[in-house]
Amino acid sequence: MAPATSNPTGDLTSEILLALSKTDPISSTEAFPEAPFESIKAALDRLASRSMVTYEQVEREEAFLEPEAEIIVSHGSHEARVFEAVRQAMDGLSIQDLESKIGDKTVTKLGQGKAFKEKWIKKDGAKLVALVESINDVTRDQLKVIQETKTNDPKIIADLKKRKLLKMQKVISFRISKGPKFALEMVKEETDLTAEMLASGSWKTATFKPYNFKALGADQHAGALHPLNKVRHEFRQIFFEMGFTEMPTNQYVESGFWNFDALFVPQQHPARDLQDTFYVSDPPKAARPGPVTADDKQDYEEYFQNVKQVHQDGKYGSIGYRYPWAEDESLRLVLRTHTTSVSAAMLHKLAGTRGQDGRIPPARYFSIDRVFRNETVDATHLCEFHQVEGVIADYGLTLGGLMEFMEIFFNAMGVTDLRFKPAYNPYTEPSMEIFSYHKGLNKLIEIGNSGIFRPEMLEAMGLPKDMRVFGFGLSLERPTMIKYGISNIRELLGHQVDLNFIQKNPAVRLDKN
Repeated sequence: MAPATSNPTGDLTSEILLALSKTDPISSTEAFPEAPFESIKAALDRLASRSMVTYEQVEREEAFLEPEAEIIVSHGSHEARVFEAVRQAMDGLSIQDLESKIGDKTVTKLGQGKAFKEKWIKKDGAKLVALVESINDVTRDQLKVIQETKTNDPKIIADLKKRKLLKMQKVISFRISKGPKFALEMVKEETDLTAEMLASGSWKTATFKPYNFKALGADQHAGALHPLNKVRHEFRQIFFEMGFTEMPTNQYVESGFWNFDALFVPQQHPARDLQDTFYVSDPPKAARPGPVTADDKQDYEEYFQNVKQVHQDGKYGSIGYRYPWAEDESLRLVLRTHTTSVSAAMLHKLAGTRGQDGRIPPARYFSIDRVFRNETVDATHLCEFHQVEGVIADYGLTLGGLMEFMEIFFNAMGVTDLRFKPAYNPYTEPSMEIFSYHKGLNKLIEIGNSGIFRPEMLEAMGLPKDMRVFGFGLSLERPTMIKYGISNIRELLGHQVDLNFIQKNPAVRLDKN
């Protein structure tokens, strides 16, 4: 629809109604070729809201001439101009004379090739001579048709586009029909019921504008939850429904003792290398573990010595790692590499509690928070991510019980058909990786890790021999990426995140597709 100045919307509505009274339906481009798109759309919306007209939007591609094509329409195609110049010269023309006569070296060069191909001219010695008396300038005729109708045969369009004589442009028009309340005049519609109308009784005969329940409200520029927070909320609800208590995870910096040694991770383990872990240089080291609150009566010195002994010499039926354990290495500060350091502190605290029967009570803990790894950043890895972790401490727990619980837990978020694979973790034995079949990727993908904490870890805290502890974990980012169809983790977390995506992403239900 060609942009042009036009009547105001009020006048245009009357013109639309008048045109429809004569012909039904009508095309906006044919009936109002000079009216701007915005004016037509506003007038149609105004009439449609009163059910006076109905309309549908029609999109099509139209061909428009490039500047070179407009010259061809005015003066003829390159090949036709070359032929005409040669024909008019009775004895033929040299190439130099042809260039001088046409006055455009590019036209001469392009036109010669096409004229030779059409066998309109030939070379006779040093001159060009005509082979026919007259020609049909097909290119010019084709462009004239396109100039008038904006279309032509698809093969012709493709050929002229290849020669860069055309450009395609999407054009939007409207097919307009009479509505159920069609009339030649618009009845004034009241928007408010006033006190005067009630007093005079004019409201009985007034026509009121109907509510538009499909109209969008004004953008409130409100805040929006990040997709990770939405998925995190779903995980928290699942944990709470299963009787878990949330652990405090607000301490990002941990000592090597809680992050590694308390978990029976040897001091020579590759996970403690600089290429895998972020170490803190200031302060240079942490204090020995000790009570944080006044009511904490645990013997931390005994626990510290137990951990040292189980590593260096072995204890609780274990031969340990049998290496000289270094206290300085244990007290180095790190950005926590997992929230299992928090789980270790909570289990140690649990060892100091007693139930009504005098025994340590069963417990269920979970955490969802940020951890840090010295990773190479790519589409699936960042230096920081969120870990979902749960632990269950109880008596008589078995590996089969862990597998059954994993089925229940993942089923709660809509993940079924689990597969378990034996794995190795320094602080769990047995250990299992958890896989599930992903229909979109058409393959099994790892969705979590699990195991039963080792006696070397638990008995050093003071937990009894017959108490077992399940541990399991997974990342928060992977299910979020799957749920929202994100293939690059940098589009989910970090400086490359699209704020429009954050504001407009839908709510999430892990148990719904």
